[in-house]
Amino acid sequence: MNLSASSRLGLVVEGGGVRAIYAAGVLDVLHDLQLPIEGVIGVSAGAIHGCSFVSGQKGRSYRIYKRFCKDPRFFSLRTLLRTGSIVDNDFCYRVIPAELEPFDEEAFENSGIGFWTVSTNLETGRAEYLRMRNCIQEMPALIASASLPYVSRPIEYQGKKLLDGGCSDRVPIKAFEDMGFARNIVVLTHPEEHHVKDRDAALARIFYRRYPNFCRTFENSPAQYERTQAYIKQQAQAQKAFVIRPAEPIPVGRLSHNPQDIELAYNMGRRDAHALESALVNWLEHSALRP
Repeated sequence: MNLSASSRLGLVVEGGGVRAIYAAGVLDVLHDLQLPIEGVIGVSAGAIHGCSFVSGQKGRSYRIYKRFCKDPRFFSLRTLLRTGSIVDNDFCYRVIPAELEPFDEEAFENSGIGFWTVSTNLETGRAEYLRMRNCIQEMPALIASASLPYVSRPIEYQGKKLLDGGCSDRVPIKAFEDMGFARNIVVLTHPEEHHVKDRDAALARIFYRRYPNFCRTFENSPAQYERTQAYIKQQAQAQKAFVIRPAEPIPVGRLSHNPQDIELAYNMGRRDAHALESALVNWLEHSALRP
């Protein structure tokens, strides 16, 4: 398919902890379709699954989560007490990609697909959209995106203190449009009727009292999410976005250690993506012709 610069195709991937393995299922189906995607942007777990999509490693996220979800180093209270973060960053971001489930850095760099992660700047409260050209060398950008508030140490990278991108921009479609991706496949991990509860931000002014800008952003994230959902719906109606999301809540805990939960959420993503294949191909053909 011959695309003009004004119709660059992007892929936007929402996070959601273990539940976001749904997105990995969707991405594995998209991998097989060999779509002309030129850029991927992911938030938190969505970024983790997105980098394996860019490197062309179908099934890698599913294998990792199913294999290691019971390992306390993957995430656990024990690891939080030992390291100050619920995830053992050395194990998850060095040992796994280097030894246990090798990451194909060469394929990532040669894919022709740009890759961005989203994190939140503690000092400014703003979202940071970080381009990763070398995933191994720039791994702190990925770690920051998935560093959950309260249970993770802030990541210092490029002179900034960063935490989970979901605190500021859970679904960065507008940011990607501003980067030139006029058409976007948007992979969401919540059904349309989902509303973000503000309990996650309830303790922000105690834990992050030194960072009032971050607190305001975090507290406003539910309202911002609602506005983003309305915008996504508007863009979908205008044929500028194609949305893949579960029709019902994914019955999996955000921090589940159950391999069967991994399989369930992953297969839900694959099922939903397969069901929309024809509609997606039709959207690609028609949206590319729109001004």
